[in-house]
Amino acid sequence: MLNTIFIPEISLMLTVLILFFMTLGNFRTGTVQAVSLVLTAITLVITVASIDTHGLMFYGVYQLDALSQLFKVIIVLGLFLVFMLGSGLIGIEEKLHTEYNMFLAISAMGLMFLSSSVELLTILLSLEISSYALYVVIPFRRGQGRIHVESGIKYILFGAVSTGLTLYGMSYVFGLAHTTYLSELQEIMPGLVATQPLAVFAVILVMIAFFYKLAMFPMHFWAPDVYQGAANETSSFVATVPKVAAVLLLLRFVAVAGVDITQVTWVLATLAVLSMTLGNLSALVQTDLKRLLAYSSIAHAGYVMLGILTADEMGMAAAVFYVIGYLLMNLGVFYVIYNVSPKGENVTFDDLKGLSRRSPLLALTLLVSAFSMAGVPPTIGFIGKFMLFTGALHQGFYALVIIAVINAAVAAFYYLKMARAAYCAADSEKEVIVLPFGTKILGTFFILIIILIGVLPQSLLAVAKSAVATLL
Repeated sequence: MLNTIFIPEISLMLTVLILFFMTLGNFRTGTVQAVSLVLTAITLVITVASIDTHGLMFYGVYQLDALSQLFKVIIVLGLFLVFMLGSGLIGIEEKLHTEYNMFLAISAMGLMFLSSSVELLTILLSLEISSYALYVVIPFRRGQGRIHVESGIKYILFGAVSTGLTLYGMSYVFGLAHTTYLSELQEIMPGLVATQPLAVFAVILVMIAFFYKLAMFPMHFWAPDVYQGAANETSSFVATVPKVAAVLLLLRFVAVAGVDITQVTWVLATLAVLSMTLGNLSALVQTDLKRLLAYSSIAHAGYVMLGILTADEMGMAAAVFYVIGYLLMNLGVFYVIYNVSPKGENVTFDDLKGLSRRSPLLALTLLVSAFSMAGVPPTIGFIGKFMLFTGALHQGFYALVIIAVINAAVAAFYYLKMARAAYCAADSEKEVIVLPFGTKILGTFFILIIILIGVLPQSLLAVAKSAVATLL
């Protein structure tokens, strides 16, 4: 039984193990990338095949259900796309290419464990496996001064603070409820949250680590500097895949707390508003695209929280749908950043000038991804925002939705500014960008998937609803 229901995790662990043994030799980058892609593709197929798996393992601390299996598919897909996107690893020190892919796989493995963890200490352990791997890879950047070292230090310091606060919150939860199992907490915590102010404090403290992964206020300060300082490949991973697991854990904890217009709801609503507003206003003045995407991710964390705090099937399914869309449209922009910078340098708006002439495919990918992030129909971003706002309205959060709509309008300005730079700015004298065949396929994939899911969202929404039904 263990071998059949745990096989996606075993497959990814074997990927890590093979990459580890490859670090003992001296392999070319192309070989390392090919092995990484093949092994991750096999893991993806196995994970998709096991999406209907159910069961409990390891004395009940590890649960396989529709929600965990869906998020594992998204995590492995994200890892595969990051490997595809950074095909030449141009921003990473050449001697570290094998180690780099190994640590990214370890981080994804920790996030897979996190998806099925239903006990507080198991959650913390899985979270740390994922985080420690990223602490190592952020300073791996090549030839950009010492900015990557500073980014690594900031990520570690904020990670240490968030872990400490979360562990402190877990100790309070255990002291109040005398259990660390989410299934038992789900029966006890709603009553405690309604009567004990300390329980509200404990629940919010436990969520701090997930706010950190999601780059949500007040654990957002690291994001702009880390995105800017890390290599483009690393930023594309940090900006997307860990956020998927953070959303899953927030969904689980909101279900445990039994949020029903309590103090927890008001705290989460306040954090959502602050995240949206701070992220969007700060993004307006950015010229570096990665810093802009960092502030954008802070704002998107606020949007996702709208769905999570509704604590009903409609809102939570919208949050799941939106985080999938966020992963795809964000990776679409990082795909453009990676291919516009031939030496792995950071990209500014000036670097996008004349992009429609230099590479029509890159310009179109940027246009579609930016439109999706702005919520322009018929993209996945539009449907995601529409579902989130509808779910919040359904629960009576009218003021929240009005603030979110105003924020979405503000955000549209800087997203469309990217498209304008690519299509309307004066042509630069830079050379035409020649893309390899595999890179062209990836760009076409991003364009098609962002539009197709936006036009035909029913299947993905149905999967999201059946997944969150396991929580309620």
